[in-house]
Amino acid sequence: MGEFEVHRVRFFGLVPAGVRCLACQPRGARLALARTDGAVEVYNFAANYFQEKVIPGHEERSVESLCWAAGDRLFGAGLSGDITEYDLSGLSAARGVDGGGGPIWSMVANSTGTQLAIGCEDGSVKIFQVIPGGIQFERNLDRRKGRVLCLSWHPSGSHIVAGSIDFFRVIDVTSGQTVQRIMVNHQVEKAKHECVVWAIALLSSGTVVSADSFGRVQFWDWEQGTLAESHTVSTSAALSLAVSEREDSIVVGTSTGATYQLQLLPVKLGGREKRWVRTKPFQFHSHDVRAVAHSSTALISGGLDAQLVIRPLMEKVHKKGYDAVLRKFTFPHRRLVSCARKARLLLFQFSQYLELWRLGSTEETGKDGEVLPLCRMPEHLVQLKSKGPEHIYCSCVSPCGTWVGYSTASRFQLYRVRCDGDGVSLRKV
Repeated sequence: MGEFEVHRVRFFGLVPAGVRCLACQPRGARLALARTDGAVEVYNFAANYFQEKVIPGHEERSVESLCWAAGDRLFGAGLSGDITEYDLSGLSAARGVDGGGGPIWSMVANSTGTQLAIGCEDGSVKIFQVIPGGIQFERNLDRRKGRVLCLSWHPSGSHIVAGSIDFFRVIDVTSGQTVQRIMVNHQVEKAKHECVVWAIALLSSGTVVSADSFGRVQFWDWEQGTLAESHTVSTSAALSLAVSEREDSIVVGTSTGATYQLQLLPVKLGGREKRWVRTKPFQFHSHDVRAVAHSSTALISGGLDAQLVIRPLMEKVHKKGYDAVLRKFTFPHRRLVSCARKARLLLFQFSQYLELWRLGSTEETGKDGEVLPLCRMPEHLVQLKSKGPEHIYCSCVSPCGTWVGYSTASRFQLYRVRCDGDGVSLRKV
């Protein structure tokens, strides 16, 4: 093997974007993920969860909620107040529709994928119909005071449950009226503090499952308006929850970085009576777990630490293999560093600018594995900012170091780089 120098590059100050929301494709093999910078990624279950597509972010487009509808159509909604459909072949935001209720905090599709429900800042819940080529506003449901932070649709499509601050309500879809309103802030010692219902689910049995800022996962009989079970899973907030397709397992994400699983198990062996039992926590994240998903074979969680963690359900894995391995996606799957070998230059890609650096050099020699002192330190040559709200999708520097190019979703830019004794100059081509 020939001799070579190893440069330890410690001046790439990349701050990865956290995971904001997740959406499993119903009866499909793909997972959609949205990050805090507005980027949307699609992973494929069928081939070891590889990253299949990336739609670059946008400064004016935040994504608070994702959902699949009509099979393989992906929709996103956020604080801009628009519902956006993504073009998965062109990797761009295809079309957008104004929700009409201010910032959108939550969105969910019905079980058939023909309707979307959104929860808005003004307290309204709106129904949109999914049609070929887009979506169409259908009607407003009963509006109440307080932003709608989370939504869940009954599998039959007859009711929608909407979570807000201190309460949640059940809405009859046919009449559009609220049929039950339940206060969740019922503990006397915490009554002075707001109880935020961060996540909610409506099971086919009629049970409502809520996760709140007091760290509780609660099970409600909404017809009677009573609390059936309550599990305090964390000393801080429970931020997200997801239910398995068979409704016998729930995954919960908390603000401490821990995820919990609750399973519906029989009280006695062979008995018919079942209760929800909490299993041990899994501490895979260092920050808030804002998004969780439950596939048929794994628990999936995404945190503000930018990690995507996939933990297989061991009871679903019958033999050893890759399917039984815990997977953590901790680094970007795209190339963010480009090297000009002849000119000893490095190009670093950020969301809205590029940095061009010259590597340091040494005149010393030493044995294998020794760290050599630098006679010239690494030099930051130039920062190239991208105009407009679109994020940079890809970039490259030529091997000779005289050309730099980058691309966004709608345009390509090419620059000529000149390095001389007076500094660095850029000329747009």
